[in-house]
Amino acid sequence: MDKIKNDFTGEIINIEKIAKDTCKMDIFSSLKQAYAGQFISILCPNKTLRRPFSISNLDNNIITILFKLKGEGTEYLAGLEKKDKVKFLAPLGHGFQIKNKKALLVGAGIGIAPMLFLKKNLEKEHIENYFITGFKSKDETIEGSDETVIGGSVLDNLENIIKEKNIEIIYSCGPVPVLKGVCEISEKHNIDCQVAMEKVMACSIGVCRGCVINLKKNNEIIRASVCKDGPVFEGKEILWD
Repeated sequence: MDKIKNDFTGEIINIEKIAKDTCKMDIFSSLKQAYAGQFISILCPNKTLRRPFSISNLDNNIITILFKLKGEGTEYLAGLEKKDKVKFLAPLGHGFQIKNKKALLVGAGIGIAPMLFLKKNLEKEHIENYFITGFKSKDETIEGSDETVIGGSVLDNLENIIKEKNIEIIYSCGPVPVLKGVCEISEKHNIDCQVAMEKVMACSIGVCRGCVINLKKNNEIIRASVCKDGPVFEGKEILWD
């Protein structure tokens, strides 16, 4: 899944607010293929660094991203309109390795974005799955999951779901505490787990080493860049701080 990084120019065909401080943007470009878990990095004029966004869908050359308003870059994007052009690098990073196993998808907050894409891909492969998401408040909720937790922890019911639905693998994206909890639960039940890490990225291509995490492979500690070596990692390999 290590794809060549390409420069693209796309045209915005839709932009809308879908939840509190959350926007959805659809971009038409020549990008034809990407994997769930990969991301794009958009150039924001007069900003030194590009802004990375998980791919939420890609269909008929239309790429969809979701983003929270939390800085100058996202404020700029939210102010764009239909027919405006954006420049971006894509597809970046490594996505989820889909396996033919009964899957549990866990998304927390804006971490729902790559999970929506993954669910669509799993269903194309006729792989049984169950999708649970968690949000801090009702007005932050994004639709698309089978079960939604509002105000509580998305982790609370995972063990029951694993047992009731005979889950064989977990895929997840969200804040570090959620991903750590998902990995601990998967290890407890001895099932596979892949997580898409959320990390502040500067260059988005593995040059600056600003998004490094520690992995343990074959009893060795490896320093990996989330943007280039991830964002998706095997949960059992991550050394949590």
